[in-house]
Amino acid sequence: METTRRGFLSAATLSTAGLVAAATGIGSLIPDQADAATAASAKSGLNKTPEELDDFVFDIEHGSKGYASSGGTAKEATVEEFPISQSIAGVSMRLNPGGFRELHWHSIAAEWAFVLEGKVRTTVITPDGTTSTDDFEVGDIWYFPRGHGHMLQCIGDQPCHFLLGFDNGHFSEFGTFSVTDWLSHTSAEILARNTGLPARLFAALPKKELYIGTGEIAGESKPANINTAIPVSSSAHKFRMETDAVLQEFKGGYTKIVSSKEFPIQNSLTALRMNLEPGAMRELHWHPNADEWQYVMSGQGNVSIFGSHGRVKTMPYSKGMVAFIKQGYGHYIENTGKETLKLIVLFNSPVYQEFSLNHWLNANPTQLVADHFGMSLKEASALVNHQTGIY
Repeated sequence: METTRRGFLSAATLSTAGLVAAATGIGSLIPDQADAATAASAKSGLNKTPEELDDFVFDIEHGSKGYASSGGTAKEATVEEFPISQSIAGVSMRLNPGGFRELHWHSIAAEWAFVLEGKVRTTVITPDGTTSTDDFEVGDIWYFPRGHGHMLQCIGDQPCHFLLGFDNGHFSEFGTFSVTDWLSHTSAEILARNTGLPARLFAALPKKELYIGTGEIAGESKPANINTAIPVSSSAHKFRMETDAVLQEFKGGYTKIVSSKEFPIQNSLTALRMNLEPGAMRELHWHPNADEWQYVMSGQGNVSIFGSHGRVKTMPYSKGMVAFIKQGYGHYIENTGKETLKLIVLFNSPVYQEFSLNHWLNANPTQLVADHFGMSLKEASALVNHQTGIY
C-alpha cells in the first residue's frame, strides 16, 4: 500500500498533488510548502508543555492503613496505595513472638523478602512435592516462585521485621490465597472427606481469613513435618545477601547485588543493597531492562528522575519510604543527611543491567562529546578522570 501511494505521488501532476494534499489536510500547497507546514506542525507538537511526572515516592510505614493483630502487623504498597508501581509491590511486615503469617500462596506473583530485624522461619512446598524449612536472620533473603505454598513465622522471644517484595504491583488485591479463607468457605463434610479428620473440627472454623495468627513461640531447633518421609527440596530458597552478594565498593559507599546468577531460584527479580555515605551521590544512570523499586532502611536523601521531553522531578525520602522508577528513566540519588543512607532495591528482571552517564560519555570520541556540550577538547578529555558508581 505504501509503495503504491509513493508511486502515485511521484507520478502525479501538480494539480493532482494539490488534490492529494488537500485530502491529507495540508491544503493545496506545493511540495516545498507542504514539507514546511509538516515540519512546523511537528515542531509545534514538540514545543507543547509536557505532562508533569507522577509522584514516585510513598511512605509505606505511615501512608498505608495496613493490618494489625496480636500476632503482628503488615503495611503494604500495592497499586492501590502507590499507583505508579505497576510491576512491583511491597509489604513491611512485623511478627511478634508466637506470630505467624498463615499458610498461603500467590497466584500472580513470586515472593521475595529481606530480613530487617529478628529471626524468621519459613516453610515452602514445591511442585515436585518436596518441602523446605529454613531459618533467616538479618540480611538474609528468600524467594518463593509464583504459586508455591508457604508460611512465615517469628523465631524466639523477640519480634521480627522483614520487607516483602512481589513481582506484580496488583498481587495483594487479586492474588493471595490463604488456607483458612479456603477452608472456612468449604463445607465441613467435604473437608472431612478430603482430610480424613472429623467434620466437627471444620464446622467451628471462623468464616474469615486468619492472615496473621498466634501460637506457640517457635524455638531455635527446626521442628519435623507431620509426614517426615516427604523429601527436602533440592532448590535453595535462602541466600545470605549481606555476606555472599556480589560486592562493589566505591569512594562514597557500596552496592551488593544478587541476581539469578548468584541465586538461581530468584528468576524474576534482582536484589541490590546500597549504602551511600553522607554527602555521597549515586551517579546519573538508567536501567534498560527493568523497573526499580527502592525501600529506605535508614537515613534520608533525594531521588531525582528524568522522563524525557524536559520532564525532571526530585523527591525527598527517608526511613520507611519507598520509591519507584520506571524502566529506562534516568535517575540519581543523593544522601542529604548526616548518617548513612541505606537502601534495599528490587528490579523486575533476573538479570541486572545499567547504563552509567559517565561511562557512556567516555565511550564516545572526544570531539563528538565536546561538540555536544560546547566544551573544549581538554575539558571533554577530563571526563576520563571522574569516578563512576557512588562518589
